Amino acid sequence: MTLTVPTVAIIGRPNVGKSTLFNRIIGRRQAIVDPQPGVTRDRHFAPAEWNGRRFWLVDTGGLVPGSTDPINRAIRGQVEQAIADSDVLLFVVDIEDGIHPMDLEIAQYLRKAKRPVLLVVNKADDLPDETRQLSFYELGLGDPFPVSAAVGKNSGDLLDKVAAILPDSTASEGDAAIHVAVVGRPNVGKSSLVNRLLGQERLIVHDEPGTTRDAIDTQFEYQGRQLVFIDTAGLRKRSKVDEDLEFYSTLRTSRAMERAEVCLLVVDAKDGMHVQDLKIANEAWERGAGVIIAVNKWDLIEEKETNTARDGERDIKARAPFLEFIPFYYVSAKTGQRVTKLLDAIVTVAEEREKRVPTAEVNRVLEQLLARQQPPQPVGESVRLFYATQVGTAPPRFAVVANRPEAIPESYTRYLHNGFREAWEFTGAPLTIKFRRKRGRR
Repeated sequence: MTLTVPTVAIIGRPNVGKSTLFNRIIGRRQAIVDPQPGVTRDRHFAPAEWNGRRFWLVDTGGLVPGSTDPINRAIRGQVEQAIADSDVLLFVVDIEDGIHPMDLEIAQYLRKAKRPVLLVVNKADDLPDETRQLSFYELGLGDPFPVSAAVGKNSGDLLDKVAAILPDSTASEGDAAIHVAVVGRPNVGKSSLVNRLLGQERLIVHDEPGTTRDAIDTQFEYQGRQLVFIDTAGLRKRSKVDEDLEFYSTLRTSRAMERAEVCLLVVDAKDGMHVQDLKIANEAWERGAGVIIAVNKWDLIEEKETNTARDGERDIKARAPFLEFIPFYYVSAKTGQRVTKLLDAIVTVAEEREKRVPTAEVNRVLEQLLARQQPPQPVGESVRLFYATQVGTAPPRFAVVANRPEAIPESYTRYLHNGFREAWEFTGAPLTIKFRRKRGRR
């Protein structure tokens, strides 16, 4: 059973401490905090809990009413969407600045939103002696609530108020959510692809490389399965990550890959697969996530012959053998070409990653592989494999009991690995085989 939990959105103009409050509430530093205004651009989701009440917390970009700047206009659209999707709004203002003209415009907009609003006066570091919050009654949004997000003053009392006005969670049938990290180099169309998958403009898309800086969670239901897309900042070579902001974005992308069941690696069809793409795929694979490669912008390849995709795949897999087990999809976020197939692939790879094989069947396949080819026999005591079993899933892990595990070469491990995949596929999922020594009698 899947619970649909309520949503709380943090709203405000740039640099009033929205991301600091977001991090304080969720109890970890997830949203990027930087003195530079406009760091948070997309809606940023994270689960939170207080007094037994669970909710989604949404950090939004700084709202600049009336701005004609393309990025600010895109952020405004995201904030408006966050407001429409939320059950409770936290309107954050800065006690040091007093009432700003933009605060008055935002307050006027929020009064029309018909959502419960808590007016949060941030940077009130002198509590409980602080009184400057009283001037914010002028905004007409009820009692101003002073907090210091940076040091945590009054944050617990604020959460008490939030928990008291949250609507009840609603229950629905469904399996556990599949977390999908959408990864790749900058400007390959990750956000455009997620928007196409979701069927709406949920993430900011802009020609400027690096528009997405945080890892953003977006929920979506498909064929009865709950999918959570994590659209991430584009990964570059470390030598090119000069700004602190770029560094933190890269760090969060790695964390997103770590908590994902499936990584969707987006590659630009015109640029081809770079060394950095291979490193991203390998990192996800090593972390135990399922991997799918989406070759985006396939519509821009003008002269496509029948075997163009197949030949390209063969060349890439020759550079990294593990890619042999990863599905490739040639798609276009712009036209929607083959995009729906990606959703089917995500569900399939997640299920393959959780597949469990009965021990009797594992040993039947092991016997067939041994009959076809025995392990190399070094001088001295012979090498024998006794039996095998699957010891874990997500990702699948197998243990093979042998008398001399240290004498089994890597080449024979690959032979068993390929034999197991031939029997059970495990499409898109990493598979590991460990050898254990058979315990003798004392």
